Amino acid sequence: MLETVRKAFRVEDVRKRILYTFMMLVVVRLGSQLPTPGVNPAYIQNFFANQTGDAFNFFDAFTGGSFTQMSVFALSITPYITSSIIMQLLTIAIPKLEEMQKEGADGRKKIAAITRYVTVGLALFESTAMAVGFGRQGLLTEFNFVNAAIVVCTLTAGSAFLMWIGERITEKGVGNGISIVLLINIVSRIPDDFFKLYTQFIQGKTPAKGLLAAVIILVVLLIVVVFVIVLQGGERRIMVQYSQKVKGRKTYGGQSTHIPLKVNTAGVIPVIFSSSLMQIPSLVATAMGKGNSGGIGGHILRGLNSNNWCDPENIVYSIGLLFYIALTIFFAYFYTSITFNPLEIANNMKKNGGFVPGIRPGRPTVDYMTKILNYIIFIGACGLVIVQVIPFFFNGVFGANVSFGGTSLIIIVGVVLETIKQIESQMLVRNYTGFLNSKGSAAKGGGFLGY
Repeated sequence: MLETVRKAFRVEDVRKRILYTFMMLVVVRLGSQLPTPGVNPAYIQNFFANQTGDAFNFFDAFTGGSFTQMSVFALSITPYITSSIIMQLLTIAIPKLEEMQKEGADGRKKIAAITRYVTVGLALFESTAMAVGFGRQGLLTEFNFVNAAIVVCTLTAGSAFLMWIGERITEKGVGNGISIVLLINIVSRIPDDFFKLYTQFIQGKTPAKGLLAAVIILVVLLIVVVFVIVLQGGERRIMVQYSQKVKGRKTYGGQSTHIPLKVNTAGVIPVIFSSSLMQIPSLVATAMGKGNSGGIGGHILRGLNSNNWCDPENIVYSIGLLFYIALTIFFAYFYTSITFNPLEIANNMKKNGGFVPGIRPGRPTVDYMTKILNYIIFIGACGLVIVQVIPFFFNGVFGANVSFGGTSLIIIVGVVLETIKQIESQMLVRNYTGFLNSKGSAAKGGGFLGY
């Protein structure tokens, strides 16, 4: 990876893209420190200091701490992520959107435009709910229409601006802009998390115990990261053979290829869905001022709170972990079923004279691919569950409460690997340009001579 980055800085165009991305990320972090006008900082600090649950940890990690500080980027790009997921689901349910998706580049532009409008609508709804719901409890310095409108406009504009930055990074920078913004927000919280681990397990201990604790922490993190890399890169390849066709004096087809099915087919979406669904009751209860309610409702909220899972003293609350695992597996199957259609792939293969060796075209091919897909989805979902449960286990048993968990690690590893691949592909294109055209990128330091 370091070798790829070193070579990338030798290519002028790629170097400019990397520097452009870096400057955009600097703007993101600066905006994360700007306070929202009309907000009472003391209320924010006291409110989150008194929170014993993790209802807001999910948002805090994704916003890079902007949410707890209530900065202008408090909503971050979570409205865009939500709107993108909604549009993916609606594309399957609404035939008009499905037709747009099949139109190619023009259709994707139309869907992207609709996604932007949905993003602004969600940001407006979320900011209004926060300004009204928490404004009455002391979030605003003075609860009135003007202050509430200022907060709503500021948070909505901040989310829309981050969406614009993400699109500019995609166009003029490296990697997927939205993913890069999400990555920098998550990474910005890691130093604080490591400081918490140092203070809790190393500081004040004897040299032997402190060294042992540091080694255990690093080994656990290394194991989880390696496991996530294997999970993200693993795939099952279905071999496909295309029959030969003779047209005139030319022969077409006859080659062998494969259909790659990723082990983690749904990516991090099942974890985001299940985490969000588990935290909705706590969010609603906190907004209504009943976050610490007693009785059966209080026990249910504590069972849904991941901070109470794997706690030896209150093992009964770990039932919520079982519910969380079931939700993750369910959403893994659900999301894959609406984004990957074996029937459509089998029909396309049949039209182009392709077949799976040993499997007849048509329904047998669909059944064969569905069987393999279900098997892979289960393995990928189990992998996601393992990555998620490890932080919960150490949190419950040892009290190691940090903001980066399995979801954050999956996003970090996935975005970094994908960005490195895009950088390599851009350098490869410029190598070919320099080889084929001596006046092209080779003359500008982007071809073989550039290395």
